[in-house]
Amino acid sequence: MSRSAPVVPSAACVLLALALTACGGGVHGTPGGYGLRDPYFPRAGNGGYDVTHYGLRLSYDPGAHHLTGSATVTARATRDLSAFDLDFKGLDVAEVTVDGESARWHRTGQELTVRPPDELEKGGTFRVTVRYSGAPVTITDPDGSEEGWLRTADGALALGEPVGSTAWFPGNHHPSDKASYDLEVTVPEGLQAVSDGELTDRRTRAGRTTFTWHTGEPMASYVATLAIGDFEISRSTTRDGLPVYVAVDPDQARASRPVLAKIPGIIEWAQDIFGPYPFSSTGAIVDRPGDAGYALETQNRPFFPGAPDTGTLVHELVHQWYGDSVTPRTWRDMWLNEGFATYAEWLWREDHGGDTAQQTFDALYEDDGAADRIWAFPPAKPPGAADVSASPVYQRGAMVLHKIRQTVGDEAFRSLLRGWASAHRHGNADTRDFTAYVEKRAPGKDFTRVWRDWLYGDGRPDRP
Repeated sequence: MSRSAPVVPSAACVLLALALTACGGGVHGTPGGYGLRDPYFPRAGNGGYDVTHYGLRLSYDPGAHHLTGSATVTARATRDLSAFDLDFKGLDVAEVTVDGESARWHRTGQELTVRPPDELEKGGTFRVTVRYSGAPVTITDPDGSEEGWLRTADGALALGEPVGSTAWFPGNHHPSDKASYDLEVTVPEGLQAVSDGELTDRRTRAGRTTFTWHTGEPMASYVATLAIGDFEISRSTTRDGLPVYVAVDPDQARASRPVLAKIPGIIEWAQDIFGPYPFSSTGAIVDRPGDAGYALETQNRPFFPGAPDTGTLVHELVHQWYGDSVTPRTWRDMWLNEGFATYAEWLWREDHGGDTAQQTFDALYEDDGAADRIWAFPPAKPPGAADVSASPVYQRGAMVLHKIRQTVGDEAFRSLLRGWASAHRHGNADTRDFTAYVEKRAPGKDFTRVWRDWLYGDGRPDRP
């Protein structure tokens, strides 16, 4: 446990505190509380405040594996606060201030508890700044995959799903609390530092290069990313002027080039189906295979471990609508991310000379060899944290959407897809929000069996 120099209260202050009155004030704040009681990650996030902006200043030395950081978190108190928590794992805290004044703090596990010098009033905005340094950690998820801060052959890679962002900056690390970001990161000259949003500045001095990135649209911390290393950078635009920023490891450039060239066309196709692209830029980050074992829908520019195929590129780009813009309220609602992105792959094949979505659905339903995998649990009820990225969330989640399409017809279904992305643009939603939305937009249609058997039911449903 680390703690700043303690402040010893007077006896009079203690007596007043027992009377629920702070010294010199008369405010009645309470601690914000750790964890938002997420069904699968109950300690993720914190109560009592809503973050509006992260200002991160980082410096990383890959050879020494040493990160120095200063994070300024701007937030609004949602109740009177005597203390609040930030999620932060590893790294050594040197100082904490609230609105420029030194604050007391202590740590327990991933919780950094801050006690401001003056209690915070409900509705008021405050800024907490944390200075920290050390060797950032890699986190192993319940399903065995790795996230957090991953060392690579030429730098580092920060990935956040579901709680990896706690390894490189303090914050309210739950998908229900989204914010804008400004990230300034300094690395040895010759390396690139690629993140979300738009690159607004780059300057080199005394053998170090500083990159400044700005993300103006709300972003959940689990889709924040930072890739440090040797990358080939290409810039272009879509036909309607959307900036495309692509960073590729030189070893992957040749294999990646023909697939990544499809990004403008995929975005144009997706806008026709899902509605206007929700962010101010797009692109991709391609690193070497082995640096991470999975692709991820990091905001603005998805991450790929090696050259992606077209289906995977479609999947991660469509996540920009479903997952990054419309973000799940809890980790139980992951099928609203993965089911939509998987169904987008089906639609892409259908629209580009491959199997129809019905043929893909039928092949999955009839594949007895995949029964244990696809039908292990209903997509809306993963049994535990290790299952939120399992096959039923993806494949059976897509099958739920196909059953809705069968119920309402193609034209109404595409209207539902666009409407859902518009109704919750840059917000959060859960499964109940979705089922209520579908029923409202398709009056007179009966979804009882879709919800009961396909979304929430155990095992493989009977075919109608």
